[in-house]
Amino acid sequence: MKELKDLIEARAEYLGNGILKADSFINHQLLPGVSTRMGQAFAAGFKARGVTGATRIVTAEVSGIAPALVTALAMDIPMVFARKKRPSFMNDLLLEASATSRTKGEDVSLYISSKYLGPTDRVVIVDDFLATASTLEALCSIVKQSGATLLAIGCIIEKVFESGRQRLEHLNVPIISLARIDLVDSGSSFIVS
Repeated sequence: MKELKDLIEARAEYLGNGILKADSFINHQLLPGVSTRMGQAFAAGFKARGVTGATRIVTAEVSGIAPALVTALAMDIPMVFARKKRPSFMNDLLLEASATSRTKGEDVSLYISSKYLGPTDRVVIVDDFLATASTLEALCSIVKQSGATLLAIGCIIEKVFESGRQRLEHLNVPIISLARIDLVDSGSSFIVS
């Protein structure tokens, strides 16, 4: 997606330690038109890879909600997000997994109610970044616990230098990234493809 790649080159900043700051267009401030086109690009990419019959988009709060929602809108299916804190009103059976958050510097638990994800669902996971794959592995674990079928994974930006894709290959599902970033110059700058 050229528009996204241009935004990354113009606005993103590599902060070191694997952290790419893209908060002016992805995970703090959102550009509605760009976000909508990302959702359309995901929907088209999944269709081109043979992904059909999806019944639910799954993501993690907070940064995954926007790309998941616009993808769900483009695919006309519901979206459910994993909460990072268990709300007191969630009394039904919860599906739970843990992920390491690099930006928070700690492990976080993710929760989805079994009321919104079950054995008849065919799931596409959409998130903002594919880096170490910790969050995506946790979401895949929740999908597996629910008995649902995982169809594909999509991420806005893949940090190739973190090798997260390799951690997900055993799932044998399409993994779509709208932009891929690799480090050059001993990690001081990056290239976008």
